[in-house]
Amino acid sequence: MLRRLAVPALAAFTFAAPAGADELRIGFVNTETGSGAILGQHFRRGWELGLAHQGWAKDGDALGGVPTRVIYGDDQLKPETGLRVVEKMLASDRVQILAGFIWSNVLLAAQQTVFDRKVLLVSVNSGSAALAGKQCSPLFVSTGFQADQNAEAMGTLVDQDGIKSVYVMVPNFQAGKDQIKSFQLRYKGKIVGQTLFKLGEADFQADLAKVREARPEALFAFAPGAMGIAFMKQWSASGLADKIRLYPLWMVDYLTLPAIGDAALGTVHSNHWDPDSTHPRNQHFVKAYLAKHGAMPSHFAAQAYDGASAIAAAVRATGGKASDAAALAREIRKSPLESVRGDLKYNVNGFLIQPHYRRAALKDVSGKLVIRTQGKVFEQPDAYGGDCPDTSRI
Repeated sequence: MLRRLAVPALAAFTFAAPAGADELRIGFVNTETGSGAILGQHFRRGWELGLAHQGWAKDGDALGGVPTRVIYGDDQLKPETGLRVVEKMLASDRVQILAGFIWSNVLLAAQQTVFDRKVLLVSVNSGSAALAGKQCSPLFVSTGFQADQNAEAMGTLVDQDGIKSVYVMVPNFQAGKDQIKSFQLRYKGKIVGQTLFKLGEADFQADLAKVREARPEALFAFAPGAMGIAFMKQWSASGLADKIRLYPLWMVDYLTLPAIGDAALGTVHSNHWDPDSTHPRNQHFVKAYLAKHGAMPSHFAAQAYDGASAIAAAVRATGGKASDAAALAREIRKSPLESVRGDLKYNVNGFLIQPHYRRAALKDVSGKLVIRTQGKVFEQPDAYGGDCPDTSRI
C-alpha cells in the first residue's frame, strides 16, 4: 500500500532524500500555444498545484524524497512537434519520467520512443484505446481516463433520456473516431448522420446546416478546447437549440464555461470528475485552486494534480529509485490512487476504474452559471483490459 497524504496541508512538505537517491528528472509535455492552449493552461495549473502540495516549488526541491527537476515542452497540438519535444527530453535532459499529454495523436506519436528508452510514461489526460489493449505497456500509467468510457457514458445517458435519433459531430483524428465507436456501443437509437471536421476548426456553419437538414432529436458533439467554445457560440446563434437537444462531450466544463456563457444552459454531458464532491481531497484541491487562480478548476486540472501526487508517492515507495521505471509503474498501479476523485483502483492496462457522472449546465439560486452533478451513469473497467497481457510480474 502506498503511503500517501490524504489531505496535505497548504504549507509545503519536505522529505529527506534517501541515501544514494537519484536525481529525478520529469518531462512534462503540454499544449502551451495554439487552439489547445486553453486546455494546457488548466493542465499546467493543476500539475503545479499538485507539485506544490507535495513540497516541490522549484528545481532542486525534493519530490517524494528525491531532488527533482521538471522540464516543460510545448507540443503545439502537432504530433511531429510533440515527438521532437519528447526526443529532446530523453536525449538531452535524460528524463526518467515523461508526463502530461493532452492529445491522443501526440501521445501515440511519442509512446514507442518513450518505451524503447525504458522510461515511465504517465498520461495525465490522453487515454487512447491503442494503449489499453494488445499494445499496453507495463511502463504506462494514467491518472486521467480511458478515452472511450466517457463517450460510452454519453451513449448510456442519451439512451436513458429516450432519444431515438442522433447526429454525430467529431474532429477528424483518432480520438474523434474513437468517440463515435464508443458512443454507439451504448446508444441503441439511430445515427442519422455524422460529420468529421478538421482538428482545430473554428467555423461550424456548414456542419450545422447538415445537422439542420438531418433533423435528429439530438446532436452528440465532441470539440474540446477552443473548438468547443466556437461551436457552442455558433450553436446558440443557429437557433437549433430550440429544436434539437445537444449532448456535448469535453466541451462544457469549468474551463470553457466563462467563455461559453448562457449558450451552455440546458446541455447535459458525462464526465469522470464530480466538482461537487464532498470528499476531503476534492474539497482541499478545489479550495486551493480557487484561492490561487480565482476560478473553478476543470477535470484537466484535477487529473494533473493527481499525476503529481501519484509520482511523488511512487518515488517514496521505491525508496527513491527514480531511474527504475518499471518499479515506479508497479507502485502506482498496485495501490488505490488517492485521488481528488476518491480512492481509485487500476485496471491491468494502467487505466483507472472510476465513476462516470451525469452533469448539467444550469444556474444556481443566485443566478450564477454552474455545472451540477446529477448522479452516476456507471463505474466499470474499460473494454480493452482483457486484451492486455498480464504485466504484474514485469
